[in-house]
Amino acid sequence: MRHTLPIAPQFYVTAPQPCPYLEGRMERKLFTSLQGDNADRLNNGLSQQGFRRSQNVLYRPSCADCSACLSARIAVDRYKPTKSQKRAARRNAEIERHATSPWATEDQYDLFRRYLDARHADGGMADMDVFEFSAMIEETPIRSRVIEYSDPDGDELVGVSLTDVLEDGLSMVYSFYAPDRLQHSLGTYMIMDHIEIARNADLPYVYLGYWVPGSRKMGYKAKFSGLEVYVGGEWVSVSNPDHFTAETHPLSTDPIAEQVANISLPDGRPTRL
Repeated sequence: MRHTLPIAPQFYVTAPQPCPYLEGRMERKLFTSLQGDNADRLNNGLSQQGFRRSQNVLYRPSCADCSACLSARIAVDRYKPTKSQKRAARRNAEIERHATSPWATEDQYDLFRRYLDARHADGGMADMDVFEFSAMIEETPIRSRVIEYSDPDGDELVGVSLTDVLEDGLSMVYSFYAPDRLQHSLGTYMIMDHIEIARNADLPYVYLGYWVPGSRKMGYKAKFSGLEVYVGGEWVSVSNPDHFTAETHPLSTDPIAEQVANISLPDGRPTRL
């Protein structure tokens, strides 16, 4: 028997838990399942409304009194590299790129573990084992690619990005790189390379996930020109990152029922909570 999505996707809310980006705050997410024949259309439609994919789930921050997490993307035609980004491009000029199907390998996992141990040892993914890593890479109901970056001299894997191909851009779902090459600015280079891939494919955007003003972990995203964030139901150009703050307010977030009612589905179906 063939299974498809119900008439309308059901939305849920996670229980509050400590925020991984801003100390002393609690996070909560609004999410829905991503499966069935309509998965690509749903992913495209909700990605344009600030949602992100994690395996077969689409989610968006929905914290009770904080709206600091802003979905971010780069408008390819407005991106101009800074001097430091140009230096990063030169430092990595010999790096080789190879795009593959979403299939996990031992080399990827080894690099992933080194990256986490060095940069995010206390993060929520710190205990992820090889089976969970494989699920993160391989459990995708949509068009996804693994983009690997290798050092041609030693044939060493130095960077990996799990990337979704959307109708209007590339979404960098999760990226990691060799932590012993900080001077190479590999993370910056991988974003720049995705901008180039999108430009060559005539795709207007590169989606970066969430930018959190006030979080040092997320500060690098504000250094890219052409940055846009999803605020109040629309994408807004970020001309000055300092204009965005992480202040809390009890009215920062609309009630859950109102959020769900304002979500536009790709075929116009009503949403459900």
